[in-house]
Amino acid sequence: MQPLIDHARTFGQRPEEFARYADGQSPDVLFITCSDSRVVPALITGARPGQLFELRTAGNVVPPYTADRPTGEAATIEYAVQVLGVQDIVVCGHSHCGAVGAMVRGDDLTAVPAVRDWLAYGAEPPECSDPADPAVSEPVQNHVLAQVLRLRSYPCVERRLAAGELRLRGWFYEVHTGTVREHRADTDTFELL
Repeated sequence: MQPLIDHARTFGQRPEEFARYADGQSPDVLFITCSDSRVVPALITGARPGQLFELRTAGNVVPPYTADRPTGEAATIEYAVQVLGVQDIVVCGHSHCGAVGAMVRGDDLTAVPAVRDWLAYGAEPPECSDPADPAVSEPVQNHVLAQVLRLRSYPCVERRLAAGELRLRGWFYEVHTGTVREHRADTDTFELL
């Protein structure tokens, strides 16, 4: 923890660099990804403060939209789409994902009931031909596509898509190589950016 504290102490020593952020934010992208500490959206994309609006959840799960039971995730999506007017939403899954691996293997998650219930509520186990693969690449990619599809059920997303004002993107990040792939609808494959 100490290196993080040391950096935080010196981070704001040049306030002139941060003054413009008080005027508000206008990110172009909502970046939905996993809470995994190895996935750092600004590092992956090179984004500066104000360029990405981030939503991080266990397993980059986009929960089902329900108007009568709002969630923090739904509020974040709605705010990004309706208020900030983002032009792109990226759902970024990653290799070696513990959440997706647990779903695919059917791990016993009774010791972590909140995780168990979140995954059961938010996602179906993705299709997987090799559950023993530690990278879980195939199921993570299938999971990303399921979350992109789920986004389409959000009324604010559906409206902006219909108006041609929003794009949905599915990404797959390899934590062991740094490689990023994007789903291409024409080939139904994840290809290098």
